[in-house]
Amino acid sequence: MRLIAASFLVLLTAVAAPASGPPIVVSARTLLATNAVHPGQTARLAVLARIEPGYHINDHKPTLDYLIPTKIEFETPPSMKVEKVVYPHGKQVKFDFLDSPISVYEGEIRLGSVLKVDGSVKPGTYHLRGKFMYQACNDYACLPPTSVPFEASVRVAPASVPLKPANAEIFKTINFK
Repeated sequence: MRLIAASFLVLLTAVAAPASGPPIVVSARTLLATNAVHPGQTARLAVLARIEPGYHINDHKPTLDYLIPTKIEFETPPSMKVEKVVYPHGKQVKFDFLDSPISVYEGEIRLGSVLKVDGSVKPGTYHLRGKFMYQACNDYACLPPTSVPFEASVRVAPASVPLKPANAEIFKTINFK
């Protein structure tokens, strides 16, 4: 009888315990360099990713072939197209489990993208989605590769409406060349 009660208690605990997946290590958000964009023009968009302390993610161009690169992908409305994505250079870090340093991202990283708006698009607000894909590691192990979603609202204004700069302190740190 005790064995049945103990088995039931173990089963009840397993069912009542919340499922826990890998920790959320990265969050991502977007910013535009202007308050709007004109039809037929380009807009600069930044993706800011925050990596939790104690973790790093691989550079977009990893040092070793078997490392999984960090990258972003976009889903844009038909009237918009991402023409370019720029990634920052990683930081060379030496880990005890490797013979030489590897290039990784830690803390906050800023990625830039250039968004082309079709000349025929009508004024209004358009939404794009994307995902920031990465593999996070700490000094002892790597988590499975994963991604976090991000969204951006892009306001298209008539050509007669002047655009105002926004988020200049962020965009001056992104090398779009």
